[in-house]
Order: sequence, then C-alpha cells, then structure tokens
Amino acid sequence: MASSKNSNKKQSVALSSVFASAGLTIMKLIVGILSGSIGIISEAAHSALDLMAATLTFFAVKAGDKPADERHHYGHGKVESVSALIETALLFVTSAWIIYEAIQRLMTKTVEVETTWYTFAVIAVSIVVDFSRSKALKKVAEETRSQALEADALHFSSDILTSLVVFIGLVFVAFGIQSADAYAAIGVSIFVAYAGWKLGKKTMDILVDAAPEGLKEKIVQAAGKVKGVINIEQVRVKPLGSHVFVDMVVTVNRKLPLVKANEIADEAVNAVRKAVPETDIIIHTRPLTLDSETLVEQVQIAAARHNLQANKIIIHEQEGKKYISYELELDENLKLENAHEIATRLEKTIRDEIGNDVEISTHIEPLRGIVIRGHKVTPAEEIEIKKTVLNISEESKQVKNVHKILARKERGKLFISLHCVMGRDVSIRQAHRAASQLEESILKKIPETEQVVVHTEPSGKSGYDCH
Repeated sequence: MASSKNSNKKQSVALSSVFASAGLTIMKLIVGILSGSIGIISEAAHSALDLMAATLTFFAVKAGDKPADERHHYGHGKVESVSALIETALLFVTSAWIIYEAIQRLMTKTVEVETTWYTFAVIAVSIVVDFSRSKALKKVAEETRSQALEADALHFSSDILTSLVVFIGLVFVAFGIQSADAYAAIGVSIFVAYAGWKLGKKTMDILVDAAPEGLKEKIVQAAGKVKGVINIEQVRVKPLGSHVFVDMVVTVNRKLPLVKANEIADEAVNAVRKAVPETDIIIHTRPLTLDSETLVEQVQIAAARHNLQANKIIIHEQEGKKYISYELELDENLKLENAHEIATRLEKTIRDEIGNDVEISTHIEPLRGIVIRGHKVTPAEEIEIKKTVLNISEESKQVKNVHKILARKERGKLFISLHCVMGRDVSIRQAHRAASQLEESILKKIPETEQVVVHTEPSGKSGYDCH
C-alpha cells in the first residue's frame, strides 16, 4: 500500500491541521461571543467542524495506510472514504443549524452586533491560516492521492471564501445594516452545504467502487501502446484510498510462446504503473486467432495444445478438400495402442480448428530422449574420422569449410557432430537437403556411426568463408 515516506507525510500534515483548526475555533468563538456576531459564531462552528474533521482525518490516514492482512485483502484504504463521508454529514448538520439560527435572528430576535478591530482581525487571521493549510493539504493529497486529506483541504478552502463573506457582512454592520451579519451567515452555510454535497458525491462514488472519470481511458491508452497487445477487452478499476486496483484482459497473438505472452503482460503492467502510480494491477492474456494464420501454423498450434510437436507438415488442396500429413514424435517406449490414441486426439483437435472436410495422415516417429555418456575416441580414430568426413564433404557443391568435427563413442557406436559453411543466399530447404545428404554419406562410409549432426552456418559468420 502507501509507502512509509508517504504515510509519515500524510500523518504530519493531518496533525498540523488539527492544531490549526483548534486555534481558529477557540479564537473565533471568543470573538463571536464578545461581538455578538452570528456570522463569526457560524465561522467558529465551521472551524469546530474542521477540528472534528481534521482529527478524524488524522486517525483515518493512520488507519488507512495499514497494509493488507488476512481479513482485509485490499488493505484499509476505505477508512479514508468513511472519514470523508462523516465529514460530509457534519457539514450538512452545521449548515442547517446556522441557517435556522440566522433566520430566527432575522424574524424574531434583535441582537446588536458590535464591530471592533478584533472582529475584523480574527477573520483576517483565519483567511491566512486557512490559505496556508489548504495549500499544504492539497499538495500532499495530490502526491499521495489521499481522499481524506483532499476532504480536509476542501474544508479549509471553503473557509477562505466563507470568511470573506462574513468579513463583507461585518463591513455592512459597521455601516448600520445589522441584518447583513445574518445574511452573511446564511451565505456561509449555503456554500458549506454545497461543498459538502460535492464531497459526499465523490465519497459515495469511492465507497461503491465507481471508477474516477477518465482513469479507465488512461489505463487503456497506456496498456494499448505496448507492442504485442492486440486489443483490450475488459478493464475493471477499483479505487481504494490512495491506491488503485486494476483487473484487465488483453488479447495477444495465440501463436506466441507462453513466455513471450507473459513478457507482454509484464510490459503492460509497467506501462500502466508509469501512467497511474500506486497501481496494483493483474493482467490476464487471452490468445486471439489472427486472419493471417496459415494452415501450417494452425496445425502447429493444435499440436501445442496437447504438448506435442508436429514436424514436416505438408498440406495439399484438391477439389476443395484439404489433405494434411505430418510427423509426430512420441516416446519410443509407448505402446502402439497408446500412441494411436494420442494421434487420434490430435487429429480431432485439428479438425475442430480447420474444419471436418480434411483428410489427415499422421506418421508416428519414435522420440528418443537419451543422455549419451560417451568417451573420447582414440587419437588414431579421431584422425581417421576427420579425414573421412573431410573427403566426403569435398563431394558436395554447397558444403564448404567443414570444421569443429567432434566424435564420441558409446557402447561401440559413434556419435559425430560437425559445422560447415554454406553461401548466404542458400535457402533453408537447400541447406537442409545438403546437410542430410552429408549425414547419409557419413553413415554409409562409417557403418558404426549411430548419429550425425551437421550444423550449417552462412559464410562470414564464424570466421570461416565460403570459397
């Protein structure tokens, strides 16, 4: 939740507001009673409300910054919203009392309001204090996105304007218009009630998890700029105190490996947090089928769903019907019956993906996952093997500069690997065919060979060139 630094900053500014409100309340009440001004008494009541609100705010920000626990999975941020709601209720109660008292004074009571230098002085001091507290609270509220501090700042901001109204009323009283004080009090109350209505509406939006206006669009825009995000289908925003919880679904190309899809999600999370700090976000990725997918890719994706890999996929189309063949590597120790069941399930998935009007031929290949713990051949054997391999490679027009010839022996069988260079313009198909021919030639020339692996490189990539 909130950082320790932000928490201390919030509590410090909230506590200073408690002392400021207490001082203003006592000062206004004394001057109001001495002068008989209901305008100043209403200001004292307003400051008393501020004192209650500031005290409530202090405890609210202290409780709201507690981290999440077993019972409060989203933390305690809504304590600040409850605090702001109570402040709103106090605003309305105080406004109703002041309006009632002012109307009574206008209609039935005759009270002489005494205007002295200290009646004006207390209002001037109040404006200065309210301005400084409002500015300090607003600054910290924006930095920490604290609703309780924002509510407190609103109280002090409203005090500045209401104090000005009372000041003007006292000026009229000084010129003999006694009723101006009551009218000023009514004006103060109406403004306070309006401020309370605005604060209450915002607080209720938070309590019912209404997303702040424009926040969803800001999140969508930030996540949508991430490369690999095709679309954003769903965004749920839950503001909670100074924190924002976001749950969203983004679509990505279903051909992407799981690791890449997770990387895209992580980049989207970082982008949203950069645009909206203090965000706790969960992103779900949904694979999306693109119109650009080929039939070969669809077969590969169908195989991947079963944790299988289809190789050497060949697709023919004849008279509107598709013919698909491929090699499917399965554990060589599997029984044929089990292997056939696996192949049948894969064929059904492919038909569901492409359509039923398709003929599928699956060639099952044994997959040998063995670890060779061989040993080096003798120096004489190594010389003979390299000589034979080099002689065979000279017969190929495309294979050049054979190097890194390695040979290992296990249970009388040879395992040979080598690197060779081919021209940069040679296609993968041509390179594979040339490598396969080289492998077959080595297997024939050296009968005890179990496996040959040929690694092909374009000329100039490994310090070797193609001549």
